[in-house]
Amino acid sequence: MRALDVRVGNEEITLKPGEHVFIPMREVHRLENPGQDELEIIEVQLGDYFGEDDIERIEDDFGRS
Repeated sequence: MRALDVRVGNEEITLKPGEHVFIPMREVHRLENPGQDELEIIEVQLGDYFGEDDIERIEDDFGRS
């Protein structure tokens, strides 16, 4: 089954194809693919600044910093 597990703050939800979630600015969040299917995620940002240098990695299973 194609799904995406999402944690936003203390809330955990599972999204199916076509569903979405809003992540407020500065909210701690995590996305995880619980299956083997390749997933496509579309990120939409709002505001005046769209740089990648505002990312703070709290926990990263893949060794990125």
